[in-house]
Amino acid sequence: MNPYILATLLFGLGLGTTITFASSHWLLAWMGLEMNTLAIIPLMAQHHHPRAVEATTKYFLTQATAAAMLLFASTTNAWLTGQWDIQQMSHPLPLTLITLALALKIGLAPVHSWLPEVLQGLDLTTGLILSTWQKLAPFALLLQIQPTNPALLIMLGITSTLVGGWGGLNQTQLRKILAYSSIAHLGWMILILQFSPSLTLLALLTYLIMTSSTFLVFKLNKSTNINELASSWTKAPTLTSLAPLILLSLGGLPPLTGFMPKWLILQELTKQDLAPTATLAALTALLSLYFYLRLSYAMTLTMSPNNLTGTAPWRLPSSQLTLPVAASTAATLLLLPLAPAAVALLTL
Repeated sequence: MNPYILATLLFGLGLGTTITFASSHWLLAWMGLEMNTLAIIPLMAQHHHPRAVEATTKYFLTQATAAAMLLFASTTNAWLTGQWDIQQMSHPLPLTLITLALALKIGLAPVHSWLPEVLQGLDLTTGLILSTWQKLAPFALLLQIQPTNPALLIMLGITSTLVGGWGGLNQTQLRKILAYSSIAHLGWMILILQFSPSLTLLALLTYLIMTSSTFLVFKLNKSTNINELASSWTKAPTLTSLAPLILLSLGGLPPLTGFMPKWLILQELTKQDLAPTATLAALTALLSLYFYLRLSYAMTLTMSPNNLTGTAPWRLPSSQLTLPVAASTAATLLLLPLAPAAVALLTL
């Protein structure tokens, strides 16, 4: 892709999200989301491959539906209450509609079906943007409207953690596994949104760091399925030994960074007298942990039969920068000791 066009599209992506962040009026927020969608579509379709075009079409249709629903709900809100202000959402009908529209935008269960299919049709770089940057604007709106329907949010959260765990069990494609992982993590964030928005923000931040390092490692290894991952030990042995730790951090095992948000969320849920919900969420995390362990097992404990033992396959040196991988991997593995500082910030 022409660097000028690429720069323009990335600028559009950034601008769309920034407009949504800065807006207090529903029309402006909607405009930011639309700019975001329109800027990423050429990035998704840049490889003229039937799968990429199919993924782009599916993405466009779902995002257009969610945007139309958002516009309809905000217009209904203005009609019922005379308010266009994002933080003045008082009527339950537009509030519920907007929550569902934003759930469709980020891919929460039960409106998640598009996410694994779309992610599977993209390359890892665009997939990384879709899994991280594209979640920010809808989340900013969710944090601003403070949905007041606890039953809806808990249902969305538990369904997402369950579907995110269950859907990834039988997958061999890494991008689909990461899509289900994304659904499960978003479920955890939505679960705690009404009780502690700052904790949702912390969970989102750790999710962004962990997902970035996972995508960058797979990109450096040029791996898109489990078999390619299993033969990656001859290409980059150091990276292959770190990758299982990154995956286990995504699964939320101590003493890795991914344990911190899960621990604090379960603690907050039990404080709110929602021990059954906390138990169910913790049990669904085991489903996700299973497929992360499956990937770790494939990478470290199996010797792939398709290459000769001890001989590294010839390949061109990678042109990818290793600094982002190093920084995000270090953050993914080593931030748990900062948990007390995070707790102190949350209670301010």
